[in-house]
Order: sequence, then structure tokens, then C-alpha cells
Amino acid sequence: MRCPKWLGNPGTQQRRFTQQTPLWKSGPMPSDAASPATAPPLPEGLVVVVKRDCPTCVLTAPVLADLADRAGLTVISQDDPEFPEPANWVIHDSDLALSWHHDIDTVPTMLKVSGGVATDRIVGWNRREWEEFTGVDNLGGDLPDWRPGCGSLSVDPTLTDELSVRFSGSILKSRRVEIAALEDEWESLADRGWSDGMPVVPPTEARVLRMLEGTTRSPDDIVAIVPPDLVECTVEKVAVNAVMAGCRPDYLPVVIAAVEAACTDEFNMHGLLATTMPVGPVVIVNGPIRQQIGMNSGINVLGQGNRANSTIGRALQLVIRNVGGGRPGGVDRATHGSPAKYGLCFPEDEEGSPWDSLAQSRGFDAGQSTVTLFPGESPRIVVDQQSRSAESLTRHLALALRSNISPKLAMVFDSMLVLSPEHMSRYRDAGWDRSRFLDEISQLLMIPGDELVRGAGGIEEGLPAAMAGTPIPKFRPGGLLVVHAGGGAGLFSSIIAGWVNGATGTDPVTREITA
Repeated sequence: MRCPKWLGNPGTQQRRFTQQTPLWKSGPMPSDAASPATAPPLPEGLVVVVKRDCPTCVLTAPVLADLADRAGLTVISQDDPEFPEPANWVIHDSDLALSWHHDIDTVPTMLKVSGGVATDRIVGWNRREWEEFTGVDNLGGDLPDWRPGCGSLSVDPTLTDELSVRFSGSILKSRRVEIAALEDEWESLADRGWSDGMPVVPPTEARVLRMLEGTTRSPDDIVAIVPPDLVECTVEKVAVNAVMAGCRPDYLPVVIAAVEAACTDEFNMHGLLATTMPVGPVVIVNGPIRQQIGMNSGINVLGQGNRANSTIGRALQLVIRNVGGGRPGGVDRATHGSPAKYGLCFPEDEEGSPWDSLAQSRGFDAGQSTVTLFPGESPRIVVDQQSRSAESLTRHLALALRSNISPKLAMVFDSMLVLSPEHMSRYRDAGWDRSRFLDEISQLLMIPGDELVRGAGGIEEGLPAAMAGTPIPKFRPGGLLVVHAGGGAGLFSSIIAGWVNGATGTDPVTREITA
């Protein structure tokens, strides 16, 4: 990242980014960190803030010279020390400190200044207002009566983050890490072990501050105690990892809620890391926030291409890795792992579903935004292009679900079924609701114990011999979660198999998303 010209030497590389690894805990700011700057006083009397790159400012240049002569006007020029002309009444706001500290949003802005502080102001060009404000008649007789102003450089979206860092003083407590002048920022993050194997965005202070604008919570608020190292994780630390994952600020509340859910006793993130199974936290988003942040619940819903879908789950995984210390080869002991361990996040298509949403089925209202975390593998497809009745499709789905993790095991592992719109249409046409579907498929998933016990079918894996002669449900009560999502074409649904459930494993957890 190169510093903008207005911040200093255009060839100088910014070499500071916020560090968030659990090995280097948050601490006091280093002695060379930015500190709040005192607001520089404005010149006394009449003052106008302008920039050459503003047609209205250029239009009023003759009036500015006239007022400098007749009323002792001082001009503060943001972008050109010789605009409107080389003169001792023109001050160059080279670092934009005057404009930033005195809240200049529009140029031209005319101020009345007393004691270095603006007591009154007007913006843009309006002949009558300027004459009343200055007490000088006959201003710009050959100019139009009115023209709107332009945006001040101090509120330029490409500059505001760096200006805030420079002049506000840092509210961040993460340790700063300097990298060598010739070191590549992106490579340095990978070299220090802070990535998941894919490139991550360098979390500069400006980027982290911008990310924090996505929440009303204080950066110091403790979000969770993150396993496996049981490290306190603040909102600031979540924001750092959200930057690295590529999130936008409006995704931050979703990431925070996901971290809260993951770090509960019920979800047991430590156990999920330590298992040799290829599972990770799958994040399902419900409620209004899905559309507010532009999530994709349609075509390729479980794949790439949507920024929110792709980065929210990744941010959660980076928090677990960088703050909690959960890294492959350490506590993370997955035999094979899966692409889902990079981060799997998607929203439910609530608008296209005839059923209540997953969140509603778990006790939340339709107007609440939520995340549900499920301990899952990568999705696998179920193809049924022939069933035209709800009964036929349900029998086929039940048969596919019997092989969840292993067709010889039952009651131990939960599962999630992602019903596509074309498959869901069978249930809409039949008038089935969620409750009817779960009742029907649960009956079909009652399996004779004789088929599941060890040795049955010549397979040594299975349930204890005492289970013979007893019908066994494939899933515990509530152990099958059903979500509606996907593109409108394709007679396919997906199954996401889960990890060990209950007290020795993980229970799905739903949390409300708050600002």
C-alpha cells in the first residue's frame, strides 16, 4: 500500500499493520504510534476553504481576491498553494489538518473566526448570502447567482481513513508490527503464519478502523474466550481478522455473532478442532441482514463468487487460528480436512420457501437476524430428477441420509439438508410444512437394529449387539436441520454431514446478530 501524496512522500511505503496473533497479546501503544493532534487554530476574521479541483471554487476566484482586498479575507487552499493566486493571504492546508479538525465537508466554505474557532459558516456560492455574511456589497456581479459546492478533500472516501488515523489518535491496542522496506506486505503475513494458506489483506490501522465502523460496540468489548488457547478476543481482534479475510464493515456484526456462537460450551469449538474428522463451523445466516449485506442464497450458494458468503466464514476461522491458536498440526488434527474448513457460510432463501426459516424453527422471529453454527463437512449432492411427489422425494432423501458419516452408525451424528428450490416445489405443491416433512422423514429414518449392529452384512463396524431387534432412529430428536437455498434450476439437494453430537461433541448454536 502506498501513501497518498497528501500524506507524505508518494514513494514511501506504509509498513505498519495491526498484529493479532495470540502469541503477541494486546498491549500499550508503542512510543512512535500516532497520537491525537491538537486542532490548529484558524486565522482570525473571514476565512474561506477552497480547492482548485472544484468548479465553484474556480468560479469564485475573482471574488476571493476582491474580498481579500476589501475585507481582509484569508483563503485556505487544500490542493494548490497558489490557488486562487500566489499571495500572502493564501494558506496551503498541505496535510488537511485545518480542514479535518474544523469539520470542512464542502468547498467553498466561508467561516467567521474568533479566537481561532469558527463561530459561523456558509457553504457553496450564493451572492446574496456572501454579501450578507461578509458585509461587502457588489460581489461577483458577472457570476451566476448560485452554484453548489464540492466535497472537501478532508471527507474524500479515499483519504478519510488515513486522516482519522493521523489526527484522531489510535483507539486500537493491538501491537504494531514493522516490516522491512523491501519486504512484501502480503508475503510477510504468510511468512508469519497468519494466513489460512490463501492470501490475506494486510490489516493496516486505517483498514481496521474502517472495519470497526460496522459495529456500535466498543473495540475493547470482549466477544468471547477463544479456544483452544482460551484467549480473550475483543471486537478489535475480530475486526483485524475480518479485514484479513476480506470482509466489508457491514459484515462485522455477522462475524462477531459467529465468534460468539462458536466459543460456547454447546458448540465446543475446541473439540471440533481436535477431532480427526474433516469438520468445521458451517455458518447459516437468517433474517433481514442477508439482503442488507448482499448475501447470495441462490445460484452457487455453497460455492464461490459472493463476497459476504466467501469471507464471513473465513473470518471466523482466522479468529480461531490467529487469536485462539487453532492451527493444523497443533490442536487441529483433521486426518484429511476439507475445503469447508476454509470457511463455509451461506444464507437461507427465506423468500422462496413455503416453510418457516431455520432460525424460526429454532425459536427466533422472522424479523431477527441470526447466525446458526453447525459442525459440518463439505456438502455432497443428492440427485433426484424423477420424483414428482413429496412422498417419493422424501423416501429418496431418507435413503441418502442413511449413509450420513456411515450407514452403520446412528444417533451419533447430526446432519443438515439443503433443499433446492426445485425439490422444495414438491413440498409446496403437496402442502407440506416443515413439521410434516420432519415427521415423515423421521419415520423413514427408523432403521432396524439388526442392520446396524457390528458384524451385520459382514461389516465389523456398527452399533453394539444389544441394539439388535430394536428400531433405531438415524438422528437424535432435532438432529436433522433443514435449510432452503440454491439456484432455481437443478433437481439436486445437498447434505452436510455433522460431527459427534451432544455433550461429547457439538450442538448447533443460533445467536442473534446485533449492531
